[in-house]
Order: sequence, then structure tokens, then C-alpha cells
Amino acid sequence: MHHAGDILLTLFIVFVAAQIGSEIAQRLKLPGVVGEIAAGCVIGPSVLGWIVPDQIAAGTPLDVLAEIGVVLLLFSVGLETRLEDLKKVGKVAFLVGVLGVIVPFGMGSLWAHGSGFDWSRSLFVAAAFVATSAGITARVLQELGALQRVESKVILGAAVIDDILAMLLLGVVVSLQGGEGFDPIHLLTVLVGAIGFIAVIGIGGARVMRWNSSWLDKPQHPQSALAIVLALCLGLAYVSTRFGLAAIIGAFLAGMIASETRQQHTLEKQTQPLLALLTPFFFVITGSKIDLHLLANAETEIMLLVVTLIAIASKLIGGFLGALSLGRRSATIVGFGMVPRGEVGVVIASLGLTAGVFTDRIYAIIVAMSLLTAMITPPVLAWLLRRGGAAQNPIEVPEAKG
Repeated sequence: MHHAGDILLTLFIVFVAAQIGSEIAQRLKLPGVVGEIAAGCVIGPSVLGWIVPDQIAAGTPLDVLAEIGVVLLLFSVGLETRLEDLKKVGKVAFLVGVLGVIVPFGMGSLWAHGSGFDWSRSLFVAAAFVATSAGITARVLQELGALQRVESKVILGAAVIDDILAMLLLGVVVSLQGGEGFDPIHLLTVLVGAIGFIAVIGIGGARVMRWNSSWLDKPQHPQSALAIVLALCLGLAYVSTRFGLAAIIGAFLAGMIASETRQQHTLEKQTQPLLALLTPFFFVITGSKIDLHLLANAETEIMLLVVTLIAIASKLIGGFLGALSLGRRSATIVGFGMVPRGEVGVVIASLGLTAGVFTDRIYAIIVAMSLLTAMITPPVLAWLLRRGGAAQNPIEVPEAKG
């Protein structure tokens, strides 16, 4: 059982470290999220040891706060994303999502097999290259005030598609480890369920809110609208996990539904204090999960460099090709926006370690790759967005070719 005083001290350390890291990063003209992740590395087990592995294990207070933080982050991103905007970039987002899975999975499989893994285990390793961490990119886009850009809409739409495909791939590779093959009927059922959930909640919920949102103001409490949509956020985050999707997908859909209400701008302002308190925990904990001691030899570091380059190049290529109809500059922005693996890669690495597919060394490399892509992407993406000039209007999105 965790002692209340110890928990509060740990929360204080994490929160203050996040603020210091963010401030330093911004003074260096980098997105604050970079400093928060770096702060996690410093106070984590690898350097100062102020956070130990037991404190960030699944179900611990820090882990729960980190999960709530990223759920609220994606909810707030959804608040600034209208369904009509996503529809306008739907074809491009679909191409980015599909190619952003196929290319990394193919390149990851080839690297793993060439490194000595048999094909079934190579596919498991490759799964860690696939899923994009929407939380990392969303925070950068939000910090830069770029959520209304065409590229941002494409990235967010592609992230939803990416999550569905990554979930199906993971189901296949996990079943292959047991030597039982995979059940296509089961996978088809899961796919239909996931798509149905997103369609019914995203499209149906947005239309209901668009028709009548005045009922949000009927309760007497002045913040009743915020309380209701936060309950919707948590509820859909949970339901999303029941369909095999990440909780952040449900949170994003809840925010998108709330964006159709006439209280949208009020809700955006009211959620800011919650974000300031909770989202730093997610990024600091993400950074603290890497164990640098397992990477302290030249051979492992070379392998980490190769894996990270493959991870960056494969997502960049897939995203770039999928978004090429927007022009080369926008396609490059989209490609880099899909690069970070973050917590998704960490989760897959943990599954691989538990299943006996990964050694401790390979696990450390995959986790380090996931976190490196999360740290490398923000400054590059910020530079590309600033260099790209003013945000484009979603109405001006060109039709995708083919």
C-alpha cells in the first residue's frame, strides 16, 4: 500500500520537474513537451532515481494520473476538431493511416529477421514500429496553436485509423506466438466493432450535439456543462478500451462531440487548468520509463541508432506518400507528425517481454526507440510548422489523387 505522504512527495517532484523542464525547453525555443520528457529521464531510475520502477508500474497512482492526463489532452484536442473538418481530409488521412502502418511494419520485420529473429517473432518486433502516439504530436500542435491547420486534421484523422490497424496487427502477432495461428473471423469481428464504435459515436454523437446542446445548461451548477462533457470523456475512454482501442480514441471522440455545442469556447477555457495540472504527468512518466543502464555499451547503442532511424524513416515515408496530394511541404509535416511512438511502443515492448519474445536488451532498445522518437519529433515538427507559414483553411484541402 502506498503511503499518502510518499505519494504526495512524488507528485510534487514530478510536477515541479515538469515545469522546470518545460521552461528550459521553451527558453531553448523547443516545445515544452521535450523538456517534460527529458525531465522524466533525469528524475527517473536512469539518473537521479527519484522515481523508481515500482512507482510507475501499471495501476500505481503515477500511472493512473499519467493515463488521465493523456485522456484529457486528447479530449481537449477533440474540442478544437470539428467533424466536418475531418471529413474534408478523410481520404488523405486514410492513405496516411494505412501507409503509415504498412511501411513501418514491413521495414521493422525485415530488420528484425535480419537481426536473427524467426519470422513470427520478427512480426512481433515490427508491431512496435507501427502505432503512432497521438498524445505527443497533439501536444506539440496545441502548443503551437496549429490544430486548425490542414496537416493537423490529417494527422489526427490518420492517428485514429493507425490505432485500429495497429490493434489488429497486434492481435495477429500475439496469436502467432502461441503457434495457434490467427482467427480471421475474430479479427474481422473486432475490426467491424471498432469501426462501428467510431462511426456511431463520432458521427451520431456530433449530429445530436449539433441539433440541440442547450440541455447542457439545464442543471443549476454554473459548471454543469463541463461536468457533463468530462463524464462523457471518461465514459467513452472506457468504452473505447472495450472495443480494443486506446482510451485516448474515446476521449478524442468525446471532445469532437463537445466541439459541436454552442458552449465550445467556454469548455475550452474551463479545461485549461485541468490540462495544466494533469498532462505533465503523462510526459514525465513517459520519459522516466527508459533505463539507460541497459544501453551502456557500443553494440547496443549502434543497434538503437539503427532501430530509431528505421522507425523515423518508415513513418516519415508512409506519412509523406499518403499526404503527397497536399504538396511536399505539407506531406513532410504530416510524415513527421506520425513519427512518435511514445507510450504505444512501450506497451508493445512490455507485451513482448512478458511473452518471452524480447530479451531485456531488445526490450530496452524498443522502449528507448519509442521515447527517442517522442523526443526528436517535437522540435522538428515545430520547426516545420513555423517554416510552413500561416495555417491553411480546411476548406482549401485539395482532392487526393487516385
